[in-house]
Amino acid sequence: MRHGKSGNRLSRNQTLRKATLRDMAKSVFLQERICTTRAKAKEARKLIEKLITLGKKDTLAARRRAFAILCDHKEVSQLFSQIAPRFKARTGGYTRIIPYVQRAGDNAALAFLELTEKSKEIITNKKRIKVPKEAKATGGKKAKAGDVKVVSDAETKPVTPTPVATPSATPAGPTTHSKADVKSTPKAASKGFFKKMFQRKIGAE
Repeated sequence: MRHGKSGNRLSRNQTLRKATLRDMAKSVFLQERICTTRAKAKEARKLIEKLITLGKKDTLAARRRAFAILCDHKEVSQLFSQIAPRFKARTGGYTRIIPYVQRAGDNAALAFLELTEKSKEIITNKKRIKVPKEAKATGGKKAKAGDVKVVSDAETKPVTPTPVATPSATPAGPTTHSKADVKSTPKAASKGFFKKMFQRKIGAE
């Protein structure tokens, strides 16, 4: 029986459970929103809110206690300098859990774990939408059937087609090559060179 034992063990021993919750807290501080199971989100929320409460104190003892949990100087400095100051007006409720869907495979209930106070960079970060080429001609709106397009004088002038040179007709039949053309090719020149060398060798013998 589990008399007086609160919390979910998450099917882990003590060291693995601490490591899991520590990594989830780091991910929330870094990304400000993660997707996990509801059981893990409920357990991680307790640790995250405890760390933010320590960050609001901003003392040397609080920093040492936070470092004992996170084991990362960079995360501790981010907690005390960037994350905790957002929650000065709050006395609690630093995180929220939003139910999501059932995970395919084991049918586990998923949920979003996020901070209630987002950073200004995430709020002001808007996606840039590319305007298509058709919309640029009508001032950012797609062209419709009733729209009138203004055409300049240069576009209305008729364009004279440029004459294309047609190849001259040649009589059908086998093509003939002169001796000069045959000798000019590298293959023919190599044959003549080896022929002369062979004749010189025979004459010397």
